[in-house]
Amino acid sequence: MTDRKGNVAEAGNDRLTGLFRVIGAIERAGNRLPHPFWLFWILAGILGVVSFVLSILDISVTLPKTGEVVAVKSLLSLDGIGFAAESALENFAEFKPLAVIVVMLLGVSVAEKSGLLEAILRLTVIRLSGRWVTFAIAFGGMVAHIMSDSAYLVMIPLGALAFRAAGRSPVLGIMVAYVSVSAGFNASPLPTPGDAIRAALTTQAAQTVDPDYVVTPVAAYFFFAASSLLLAVVITLVVELVLAKRPDLETHDNPPAGQEPEVRLTTPERRALLRVGIIAVAFVLAVVALLLIPGSSLLGEDGTVVRSVVIENISVFIALLFALIGFAYGKTVGTVPALSSLPKIMADGVGRVAPVIVLFFAVAQFLAYFEWTGIASVLTVHGADLLNAVDAPHLVVMLVIIVSISLLNLIITSGSAQWAILAPVMVPMMMYVQLPPEAAMAAFMIGDSVTNAVTPMSPYFVLALGFVQQYRRSAGIGTLMSFTVPISFAILVVWSGFFALWYGLGLPLGPGVQLS
Repeated sequence: MTDRKGNVAEAGNDRLTGLFRVIGAIERAGNRLPHPFWLFWILAGILGVVSFVLSILDISVTLPKTGEVVAVKSLLSLDGIGFAAESALENFAEFKPLAVIVVMLLGVSVAEKSGLLEAILRLTVIRLSGRWVTFAIAFGGMVAHIMSDSAYLVMIPLGALAFRAAGRSPVLGIMVAYVSVSAGFNASPLPTPGDAIRAALTTQAAQTVDPDYVVTPVAAYFFFAASSLLLAVVITLVVELVLAKRPDLETHDNPPAGQEPEVRLTTPERRALLRVGIIAVAFVLAVVALLLIPGSSLLGEDGTVVRSVVIENISVFIALLFALIGFAYGKTVGTVPALSSLPKIMADGVGRVAPVIVLFFAVAQFLAYFEWTGIASVLTVHGADLLNAVDAPHLVVMLVIIVSISLLNLIITSGSAQWAILAPVMVPMMMYVQLPPEAAMAAFMIGDSVTNAVTPMSPYFVLALGFVQQYRRSAGIGTLMSFTVPISFAILVVWSGFFALWYGLGLPLGPGVQLS
């Protein structure tokens, strides 16, 4: 049996040799990239040199919307150095993603620390029968995106345990959990902290063209909530029709020793979830009631809900809701004993994103330099002119964006870093060819997700491999790739097709947001 399985695995690895060589080359190239913090300062240095050359050449453009002439200014001039010095604190303090992500984490951290989010995921798993365990874990991974990167730490061991409980290979359970969290990272039935970051970056980029334009964290909610269900189905079909039939899944090594997470909910946990449901419904009804009051100040200036304070500041309401239900759950099960515990929990939650805050300082400075030099305007205007000259259909442009980002994501795995670099050019350029900023953001979000599961540049790739090796000590990169590549490719094809269908039907991306 061992020899036969070894031969099968060796044959499978031979078939993937060419692919692994490409992956190896990508991994080596990616390893040479500096930390994103230093990457942005290097880009700032390159920007200084380019702006100096273009200013000498007297490069300028006329903005289509306003007719304003923008000439490139040198960042290496006295004016440029003065701007960099005097605006550093302002650039950081007014960097919109900073406040948005911190506020959302104040609430989400309470829900996570109390055990509420994990309980919801466990409930998702146990509500379905054993033959539905694949879909349960896949959709649970979509729900887990509210936890950001912590989703990996919760879902991967939960996937292994759920599959073992169903009498199936825990290795397959790990793969399902890992791919659902990574390849579908930007799809979720709930708004996530990542949505808030991208919306803030998109707003900042869009306001270079239209100072009044606002992109909310739920701007693409309809599409990505529907996508979460679709991707769970795709993952389930690929796993059940293809990967589950692999001969090398017939047996597996002994499970690792140590404590494992419990799948089934206890009576106090069930009682706590019931209480959470009641509070959540009451909160939503209260917000709706405030919006229905005639002349409510929560409504937008045009009197609509779409432009209301609730939608445009949805991160505040999400944070408040998760803090309320997190405390209610924790108080019931004993994980959050009193209100006095909340500040510490919130501080710990924000502390986990300290590396992101450090990165944001560099990002904020680079984006300010980029806008001040005028190079962003030059790139967007000429890029829009090129798109108009090519006269490619908008859908084709967005599909090209999806594929291009999916390839770039093999090397630069940080979605926020990628979007911080690309949004200042891509968003205005799309607006100049009559595409809304949300369309560019949605195309980016798809491309930024699909290849997460296949790139060794992701630290969570190594994490997933470590879990697999607990059950199969002989597993390597090839083992993991042989599972993730087929699913990721299927997700890329189906998700892109779903995006095209959504566009063709003229469905809104989110509240009040049309693709065209």
